Amino acid sequence: MEPCSCDTFVALPPSTVGARIIFGKNSDRPSDEVQEIVYFPGRSYGAGEELECTYIKIEQVGKTHAVVLSRPSWLWGAEMGANEFGVCIGNEAVWGKEEIDDEEALLGMDLVRLLGLERADTAEGALDVIVGLLEKYRQGGNCMESPMAFTYHNSFLIADRKEAWILETAGQYWAAEKVDEGIKNISNNLSITTKIDREHPRMKEYAKTKGWWDGKKEFNFAAVYSYFNPSRSSSSGDRFCEGYKLLRKHKGNITAESMMEILSDKPSGINMEGGFMTTGSMVSILPQDPSQPCCHFFTGTPDPSRSVFKPFIFVPQVQQFVSTASPVLGSDDPVKLNPRFQTSPDRRHELYKKHESALRSMETSQVDLSQFIVEASVHHTEQFNFFIKLTDNFETSFKEKG
Repeated sequence: MEPCSCDTFVALPPSTVGARIIFGKNSDRPSDEVQEIVYFPGRSYGAGEELECTYIKIEQVGKTHAVVLSRPSWLWGAEMGANEFGVCIGNEAVWGKEEIDDEEALLGMDLVRLLGLERADTAEGALDVIVGLLEKYRQGGNCMESPMAFTYHNSFLIADRKEAWILETAGQYWAAEKVDEGIKNISNNLSITTKIDREHPRMKEYAKTKGWWDGKKEFNFAAVYSYFNPSRSSSSGDRFCEGYKLLRKHKGNITAESMMEILSDKPSGINMEGGFMTTGSMVSILPQDPSQPCCHFFTGTPDPSRSVFKPFIFVPQVQQFVSTASPVLGSDDPVKLNPRFQTSPDRRHELYKKHESALRSMETSQVDLSQFIVEASVHHTEQFNFFIKLTDNFETSFKEKG
């Protein structure tokens, strides 16, 4: 299947303003799929407990971290999210020479939530957890709420307050690159070439046995494992290339607002329309100063250019979300029945319905509310920036008074 969806971005100082890492992702999914924003507190578990993911059960750990997620409402995992320690993860569908296993296993979206966010407190720690359970449980299964199979392998962009990593997989094999540049993005193609900072111990030997690499040339992960020429990724008009151009345009002055602008860009294809469209977006501000809180913005609705980015900060006693959570169907959910996906329930949450109603009103009245939407998102980020300034002033005053 030809790559068709999702883009994830990260910008590190000095490319950003204010000594912060800025993370952003568009989740491009089937246009009729509902994406919900949900919060799960950290929990402790007893020995021997199991965890039910989208398709399979695995061993539970003794303690999980609090997470906020943007996810397709029919599954257990998430397209993107963050945890209480400031770790953020977004995943991408990727295809290559390695055959995709249709057998139900862990979805890439399960890996985002379960392995990376619930079980790790740093970006590299999330990478360790993902590759460990990828080795044990593999990846596979239908990635779409439909009797028609839609399967893929996954790549991940993982960030925390200090650093960022790219992890790309081909079945159980993988390569990882630490982000050294000030800006980086991933899309629906393998992008790691010769700079491989960590790797599956049998990745190169496996490529030799398949005849993809002769063992003599410099090993290039994308070139060896891709089914197309990876140079296509830098060709004019490709989303991977266009996304990098947008990042480079703002380099040195990247803020949450400019990341939202990138995610809202339609000419580049980043803000996707059609059968696959941008159904949810996320932007995170990760201050390098640990005394300052991380702030995560989510749309919870399609098309970021027509959605408001709403902020979330991890604080004690967070209340469960009501307006952005889809109906819970329990054991009657078509995803849990066998055969799966025989019916399509209404999964729209309250915010999604109001968003639909607002768009209909815009079309009927021919009133363009896009500028209002942009201003509302900017207002939210300005509120966060003001909060940071208050925190800074308090810290300074406190230190001066001894």
